[in-house]
Amino acid sequence: MNTSSFELFGIRLDALSNRGLVDIVYRELENPGLSIIGNHNLHSLYLWFHDLRVQEFYRLNKYTHIDGMSLVLLGRLFGLPLKREHRATYVDLLPLLAAEAARRQWRIFYLGSRPGVGEKAARILREHYVGLQIATHHGYFDAATASSENLAVLAEINDYAPDILMVGMGMPRQEVWLLENHKEIGARAVLCCGAMMDYTAGEIPSPPRWIGRLGFEWLYRLLSEPARLWGRYLVEPWSVMRNLAGLYLSSAHLNSRDRVGSNE
Repeated sequence: MNTSSFELFGIRLDALSNRGLVDIVYRELENPGLSIIGNHNLHSLYLWFHDLRVQEFYRLNKYTHIDGMSLVLLGRLFGLPLKREHRATYVDLLPLLAAEAARRQWRIFYLGSRPGVGEKAARILREHYVGLQIATHHGYFDAATASSENLAVLAEINDYAPDILMVGMGMPRQEVWLLENHKEIGARAVLCCGAMMDYTAGEIPSPPRWIGRLGFEWLYRLLSEPARLWGRYLVEPWSVMRNLAGLYLSSAHLNSRDRVGSNE
């Protein structure tokens, strides 16, 4: 399977559909070693510009898919040939992944959400996808690398021996946790899935899929959780645009200077 990869001023983006992402997981499960599959949206770009640990995490990834139409449109603005189908979001991905996991007997471990939420979502998934093997642990633990709680979580994951580890502790906590612990994880593919299981469990209202296809999923989420998300959707995008515009102007200036130098 061919994967188109692009760079947005040094930020890697892999153009993958939801089906393509499941195919990537299948391929990586056939290979030895650990493969981390991250994702980028406007919020992660904001974090990328403000947190060196986040930048380090994305250098660790084997793939970084696009989560959000806003990033597809932003890529187009800066000349990347991205399409609507390159928006691979976990609300759409989970049914495909769960069905494939049940069929191929992949073992999944989910780490994240409040106590009880992950297991509630897992029960729902088991009912819909007969034979699905999925274990869970909540994300409310001391994530310091050497803490007893963190070591116990790692031991529980490794005892279960999952093929796929899904981490849904929110950005940037899930990315930093993986950065600090990836060498101790006994899985073959790792996915950063955010609030996916919270949607599955009904803890967070799930946007109608037609809203997502139109690119207004962010507005639905903002109206559902305004106190928590107003900064993410109303403030951070302007900061991201300012940073990208600065990189664009710097790049244009360097290219112009190189052209002048080559003509001298």
